Amino acid sequence: TMDQLSAQDWIDFGLKTLAKNGFPALKAEPLARALGVSRGSFYWHFADIGAFHAAVLERWREVATEQIIAGVEAARAAGGDESPLAVLLKVTFRSKHVLEKAVRSWAANDARARAAVAAVDRRRLDYIEGLLTEAGLAGEVARARAQILFWAFFGYALSDQQIAQDKQQAVLDELLRIVTR
Repeated sequence: TMDQLSAQDWIDFGLKTLAKNGFPALKAEPLARALGVSRGSFYWHFADIGAFHAAVLERWREVATEQIIAGVEAARAAGGDESPLAVLLKVTFRSKHVLEKAVRSWAANDARARAAVAAVDRRRLDYIEGLLTEAGLAGEVARARAQILFWAFFGYALSDQQIAQDKQQAVLDELLRIVTR
């Protein structure tokens, strides 16, 4: 019933659906059917499909960027051996990239998704640049290397190539060495 599904339930299911079936699947009727509820439940929580899409994109930003940054900062606060940049590389390169691909595919066809992706990319780049600046790199160099790291991540995330974890760690160590020296 309507009162059993929260807006968050819809949003979380929307993210899962996006990752699995892509942007075209983010419609009220098929989502309601998959959840076993009436479409009215959807409209109880969202004014329209646009409001739902905005909420899904906002949740993606939280999951794909803010939670990762918070995790890196928590690791730093805990005082581990690894640099924050090493932690960030490990977390991002080892995560599943299905959702990243789905959001970027959506952004190719939708202005709202494109704006969300641009804002997330800017946030990610700024954060990486900050970590590189802390590591002692000058502003312009830090910005350029942040961009290189960013491109390296997307090259990997958007390719279907998978690397065994031990080999992947060697690549990440080398990537870190390249951008921090």
